[in-house]
Amino acid sequence: MEPSVTEKKKIVLSGIQPSGLITIGNYLGAVKTWSEIQEKYNCVFMIANLHATTVRQDPAVLRKNTLEAFAVLLACGIDPERSIVFIQSHVPAHAELTWALSCYTQFGELSRMTQFKDKSARYADNINAGLFNYPVLMASDILLYQAGLVPVGEDQKQHVELTRDIAGRFNGLYGNVFTMPECLFPKAGKRIMSLQDPAKKMSKSDPNPKGYAALLDDRDVIIKKFKSAVTDSETAVRFAEGKAGINNLMGIYSAFTGKSYEEIEAEFAGHGYGDFKLAVGETVADAFAPIKAEYARLMDDKEYLKKLAAEGAEKANRIARRTLDKVYRKIGYL
Repeated sequence: MEPSVTEKKKIVLSGIQPSGLITIGNYLGAVKTWSEIQEKYNCVFMIANLHATTVRQDPAVLRKNTLEAFAVLLACGIDPERSIVFIQSHVPAHAELTWALSCYTQFGELSRMTQFKDKSARYADNINAGLFNYPVLMASDILLYQAGLVPVGEDQKQHVELTRDIAGRFNGLYGNVFTMPECLFPKAGKRIMSLQDPAKKMSKSDPNPKGYAALLDDRDVIIKKFKSAVTDSETAVRFAEGKAGINNLMGIYSAFTGKSYEEIEAEFAGHGYGDFKLAVGETVADAFAPIKAEYARLMDDKEYLKKLAAEGAEKANRIARRTLDKVYRKIGYL
């Protein structure tokens, strides 16, 4: 059954890059939320492999990571019967609309993008035009599907604002072509921080692998990383200013158990940090175990995965092409 796009439900668009790693932060901030909103919205989810190539990629590794990321989404509960799930490069309209919208995006707007500045500093030997222009590709991702909502963290809010600027400029010239998207922030509203440096966001690019726990890590590895998490010199498990490490662990434990900070404090009253860190690690590992089992099952049948990806691309192509054709007519492309 193809997911229907109705007037009653808003359309949601989001994507994840095929990095080969999905951390707790990625899971709680994005993928877990996606699986929960499928009933409420018409959802479109993609593996953003075009975005991934702003950084040099090994072709074989990129292909492998792309299929694995697709399998992870399905294992996490993204249902291709209820949502459209596809691989970005399978829908040519993303690249085509990016060129058209690049001509309606100002150089100054792109030069002010925070992530361009950050990534330029990180990849100083490869500051390419794609890195500069990828916010337009992100805008195309959103606008192609007339998405009204985009699940983002605070660090991605700027991209949605640029998308609104581009859409507003185009609509002002040619009429009501694009839906104006809004941010859909995760309920937690909180970033998951590094286990080794709680002042920094948890990141799969962290040079210290102890700083993040990944969905596909072995159970023992996850528990070990939490046991070595950086905390303060106190012993009481309580949420308070100046206790960034414990606050972060409490946020993770709360997200996986549904318990409030008050309930967590009561649960671990009289226990030290060691007991708490072990409990958080075991809770995360237990939550990931069924996902990893389903992922392994899916990866055992790659032809089935490719079939699902092709079906998702077909559905995505139909919607994206309608938008692109309208844009082409408005601009005057013959």
